[in-house]
Amino acid sequence: MSLSVRFDAIEKQFGPVRVLHGVSFDLAPGRIYGLLGENGAGKSTLMKILAGYERASAGTVSVGGQPVAFASSRDAEGAGIVLIHQELNLADHLSIVQNMFLGHEKRRGLLLDEPAMRDAARTRLADVGLHRHPDTKVRDLIVAEKQLVEIAKAMLREARLLIMDEPTATLTPAETQRLFALMARLKEDGVTIVYISHKLDEVERVTDEVIVMRDGRFVTRSPTAKLTRQQMANLMVGREVSDMFPAKPPLPAGAPVALSAENISVPGWAHNVSFSVRAGEVLGFAGLVGAGRTELFESLIGVRKRSAGRIALDGQPLGAGRPRNPRDAMTHGITYLSEDRKGRGLHVDMALKDNLTLMTLERYAHPFVDGTAEREALKKAVADFGIRTGNLASRARMLSGGNQQKLALAKFLHPDPRVIVLDEPTRGVDVGAKRDIYFLIHRLAAQGRAVIVISSELIELIGLCHRVAVMRGGELVATLGIEHLTEERLIAHATGTH
Repeated sequence: MSLSVRFDAIEKQFGPVRVLHGVSFDLAPGRIYGLLGENGAGKSTLMKILAGYERASAGTVSVGGQPVAFASSRDAEGAGIVLIHQELNLADHLSIVQNMFLGHEKRRGLLLDEPAMRDAARTRLADVGLHRHPDTKVRDLIVAEKQLVEIAKAMLREARLLIMDEPTATLTPAETQRLFALMARLKEDGVTIVYISHKLDEVERVTDEVIVMRDGRFVTRSPTAKLTRQQMANLMVGREVSDMFPAKPPLPAGAPVALSAENISVPGWAHNVSFSVRAGEVLGFAGLVGAGRTELFESLIGVRKRSAGRIALDGQPLGAGRPRNPRDAMTHGITYLSEDRKGRGLHVDMALKDNLTLMTLERYAHPFVDGTAEREALKKAVADFGIRTGNLASRARMLSGGNQQKLALAKFLHPDPRVIVLDEPTRGVDVGAKRDIYFLIHRLAAQGRAVIVISSELIELIGLCHRVAVMRGGELVATLGIEHLTEERLIAHATGTH
């Protein structure tokens, strides 16, 4: 049975803060809708109301022509509405199959029917292209594989209305293509899909209609075919978005090498990788998921063990095995912002100022922590990084995704590093925040810092970087200068088809 949905004057308040202002629109069965808006526009909150995770403060949600107010996500799932979260919602210590059936276990009498659950899990995993044994622990999966588990879990619920919040953020092009084929099959079966994404090229490819929200309000809807990507971006931010990337200044003649790595090997992930980056340079790292980029740089800050290789900073070799850990790396002037901003970048239940100063707390302890100095540092970071918050005393989880990422950048730049590594710095970030981050990266380079950007978005690497290194299967297979940076060449080297 197909589901139609109607939102009538939906409002939502969190304490004194109103995040939805009288939102009204409808969703017809068997269509794919792109739901667009900047971080903080209210998209995810509205969908959480539909999926039973939040209750509206005012207004009515109707499903199939009947008003509903789901008490929980389980109630919504019972009505055929399933939300795939942007932030992964899996228990790392459980297996894939245990996660997929958590709260929905199949039983044979008083006992769990484990064979039936494994078989069903195996079928759904094959549908999304994840070839892992259902008994594999989730903690042993990479981020992209966890995302596929989330999608497979939603498929088990036999959704009639499926909400996908940034589902391709961690996926390879091949995995993304497989997901799009699955969406097309679901649409043929009458399933309604709400596709939330900041990747406007994907929205253009897979959606029938676009619905735009801004500042908690409905702005417009349109057939996708009638809007260009530029028009979508302009509607999202309420202004013309042009010059997405700053102009790339040429590297100063004779710019010194800030960081050099020679013959770095990380067991199971990287083999004999050598590269260098100069002061004032933006160096990109491209490659498919699993190519070893993240693991290479985790070894350079002491999170992973290296089996071989040497590192030098400003021409001075570091001792064997150095840096030993991220704090050791920081004392040498290297910081690394993980792709997992909530797991490794921020402590989302801590206050903004506590997040900002955590890596440099010794600056503020004399011997007791100087809260006034911390607040002044936060005010400066909010201004410098364009962090939008209504309350400086709030916790990090109250920020939108884009503003969380800006806070994470401020935190990892607070130690004043000479070399900063940014792993997927704009993942899950809206078009306006992306532009802010791009200009920030070039400000850092203009200050003489060496910036390394690991990204799965080729346009991002081409627009930002002076050079791009490409990894495949744990090896560095090419380094392309600015005159050779094209999507075709990067893809060819990343896939081995060059």
